[in-house]
Amino acid sequence: MTVEAKVRDVHHVDVGVNRLIVTPDGAAVDLPATGIGSTERRHDGDDKVTGAAKYAGEELPSGTLHGVMVTSPVARGSIASIDTAAALAAPGVVRVITPDDMPDLGAASVPPAAQSYMPMADLTVRYEGQPVAIVLAETLEQAEAGAALVDVRIDARDPVVFETAETVVPETEGNGYVLGALDPARGDFEAGFAGAAATVDQVYVAPTRHHNMMEPSATLAEWRGGELHMHDSTQWTYGVRYALSGMLGMEPGQIHVRCPFTGGGFGAKGYVWPHQVLAAVAARDVRRPVKIALTRAQCYTDTGYQPVVRSRVALGADADGKLVAVAHDTESVSSQFDDYIEFGNAGTRSLYPTPNLALTTRIRKADVGTPTAMRAPHEGPGMFALESAMDELSYELGMDPLELRLANYAEVDPANEKPFSSNRLREAYAEGARRIGWADRPMEVRARREGSRLIGTGMASAIMSTFRFAAAARVCLTADGAVRVEAGTQEIGTGTRTIFPQIAAERLGIDAEGIEMVLGRTGLPETGGTFGSSSTISVGSAVAGAADTLRNRIAGLAGGTVPPRDQWPDLLRRNGVSELVGEGGFQLPGDAPFDAHGCAGDHSMHTWGAVFVEMEVDEALGLARMRRCVACYSAGRILNPVTARSQMIGGIIWGYGRVMLEESAMDPRYGRYLSQNLSGVHLPVNADIPQDIDVAFIEEHDPYASAIGVRGIGELGEVGVAAAIANGIHHATGRRARELPIKFEALMS
Repeated sequence: MTVEAKVRDVHHVDVGVNRLIVTPDGAAVDLPATGIGSTERRHDGDDKVTGAAKYAGEELPSGTLHGVMVTSPVARGSIASIDTAAALAAPGVVRVITPDDMPDLGAASVPPAAQSYMPMADLTVRYEGQPVAIVLAETLEQAEAGAALVDVRIDARDPVVFETAETVVPETEGNGYVLGALDPARGDFEAGFAGAAATVDQVYVAPTRHHNMMEPSATLAEWRGGELHMHDSTQWTYGVRYALSGMLGMEPGQIHVRCPFTGGGFGAKGYVWPHQVLAAVAARDVRRPVKIALTRAQCYTDTGYQPVVRSRVALGADADGKLVAVAHDTESVSSQFDDYIEFGNAGTRSLYPTPNLALTTRIRKADVGTPTAMRAPHEGPGMFALESAMDELSYELGMDPLELRLANYAEVDPANEKPFSSNRLREAYAEGARRIGWADRPMEVRARREGSRLIGTGMASAIMSTFRFAAAARVCLTADGAVRVEAGTQEIGTGTRTIFPQIAAERLGIDAEGIEMVLGRTGLPETGGTFGSSSTISVGSAVAGAADTLRNRIAGLAGGTVPPRDQWPDLLRRNGVSELVGEGGFQLPGDAPFDAHGCAGDHSMHTWGAVFVEMEVDEALGLARMRRCVACYSAGRILNPVTARSQMIGGIIWGYGRVMLEESAMDPRYGRYLSQNLSGVHLPVNADIPQDIDVAFIEEHDPYASAIGVRGIGELGEVGVAAAIANGIHHATGRRARELPIKFEALMS
C-alpha cells in the first residue's frame, strides 16, 4: 500500500467526541454529521504527511542565489570595517552586500514592520545577531562558506540588559504597540488595600522565551520587471505587501506575496522582519532571485520573542473573599529603538471586579531586538502572576480557590462596564471541577501522598482578548459543480483549510468534502493576519457571507429554490454561466480595520477558560510531573470539535513548557542568549505530557463577535496553565514558585 493510501485509510482516533461539547448544565451535545460543528477530517492532512505541501524554503526558481546573513557577535557597538575580499574570492560567491550598498529605505511603520530599525542602514550595532552583511552565492553551502570569510571589525561596548536597564514609561504617541491605557485606575487602591481583611503582595517573573517553530523563517524574492514577487513564510501576506511597499517606495499592487503553507509561527512570522526586506533589496541589486532562510540561531535574534515580564501583584479582599483592592504593575524588556509593550495586566483589567484598581505598564530598554507577540501575548505571562496571587489569597483567607473566583465573578467587564458579548466562564468552572473531582480536594497542603510522591491539585482561570480584522472572501461554483473558497488568509497549521469549507458547506447546504480552499496570496480577497486568534472570526464570517450570496444566486437561477448539488452543473449550463461567484465581507463597527476586545462596539469580547491540573512531586529528586489536566472553555461556537481540541491540547503543552522548562537565558556580560538552538533549550517531549488531557467546550453562540457565533481559541489554551501547575505544586508541597520556569531547587526538600 502506498503512503498516500495508508494516510487516507487512517480512521479518527476516538477522543470521546460526545464529551467535547457540553451544554451549560453539563449534558453532552450531539454533533452534526457535516458542516459547522462536525468532526470533519483535516483536508490538508494528506498533503502534509506525504510531503506534497510546499513551503517557502522549498521554492527554487532557475537562477536563484542563496543569501546568508553575516551577523554581529556583540550586542552594542559600531562597525569599524568590513573586509569582503576573501569571501568574494571564494567559489560560487557572486556578491557581498554591506551597509555601503544599501539604498535609502522608507520609514519602517510599526506595524506591519516588526521593528523600526533596519539593519545595515548605518554602522551602529544595536543587538547581538544583527545582520551586518549578506553573502550571495550559487549554493547554500558556498554562501555559508563565504559568510565565514567576511572579516567584520566592531568596536564593542558593554551592553545594557533587562536587569541593568532603567524603567521608563513607554511612548504612546504613534506607537503601534499600544493596545490600551498604560495606567488605568479607579477608586483608591492604597486605602482599599489598607482596610482589607486579607492581602497578598508579591512579585512574579515570566522569562524571555522564543517561538521555536518547526519551519524557520524563509523568504524568496524575485523581480519581474518593476514588480516584486515574494515566496514567504509568513502569517500575513498582505502585511508583507504593505510593509515592503512603504520601505521600497512602491505601489502595493506591484508587490505579490505567496504563502500557501506556513510551518508554524506562533507570532514570530506575524509582522515583517529585516530579512524579508533584505532579500528584496539583494534580489534587486543582483537582478536574480534571492532566497534567505534563517538558521535556527538567527530565529533567536532576527525575529521577535516574548519578552521577560516582571509583575508585582497586590490583592486585598474582605472576609467574604470579595476583592476590595487590586494592583498589577508590569515591567517588560524592549529594544532601544522601539517601545514594544507586553501588557502583562491585560487579563487583570477584565477578569475580576474591584472598586479600587491601580495598574501600571512599564518597559526597560535594552540592547536587544524588538520583541513580538508570542502565543499567548499579554495574558500568557500576566495571568501566571494574577492567578498565582489569587491562589495565595485563597490560603490567606482559608477559602477554596475556586470559591474565591466564583465570589469575584464579573457579570460585566470591570474595565469599562460593557456587557460581555458572551461569557460562560461560570459553567466552565463547574464542568472542569466536576471532571477533575475538585469537590474531593482537601484544602490543606501536603495532604496527599503516594509512596515518595506528594500529590496536589491546582486550578486557574483563563482569559484572552478577542481580536478581529476586517476581511473579505469569495465562494465560487464552477461549471462542473466544484465549489471553491478563496481568501488571502494564511494556513499556519491550525485547520484553516478544513473549517472554512465547513462554513461554506453549511451555508450552501452541501457536504464539505471536496470543497477546495484557495488561500495564502495577495490578489485573493484581502484579510488580516493569522494571529491574535482572529482568522476564524474574521475570515470565517466573510466566507459565510460569500456562501450566502452564492446560494442566493443559485436560487435566482433556479427560480427561487436551491436544487440538490448534483443538479448545479446542469443549472449553470442551461443558463449559459461558466462560473457563479459570491462575494462576502466582515465589517467592524465604524469600518475600523481592526478591533481589540470589542473596543469598536458596544460589547466587551473575550474568551474564557478554567484549567485544573493534578501534579505529583518527588522532593528527593526535585521532579514534578503533570498527571492529569482538565480544561473547559467558553469560546463561542466551536466549528470543528476535533481540530479545536487539538488546538487546546497544543496550547496546554505550550503552557506546560512555560512553567516547567522554557527560558531563553541571556549572558548579561555580552547581551547574548546562552543557547540559540534546540540542543540547549528545554522543550516538552512526549514523556513530559500525560495522556489524560481532558478538553471540553461549553455550548455557546456569540451573536456579537462574529457572523457565525464564534470567537478565537488558538491562544486561549496556553493561558492559565502555568498558574494552575504552580498552584498544584504548592498544594502538593506547600512551596510557592513565583519565578518561571520552576527549577529543581524549588521542588527539593
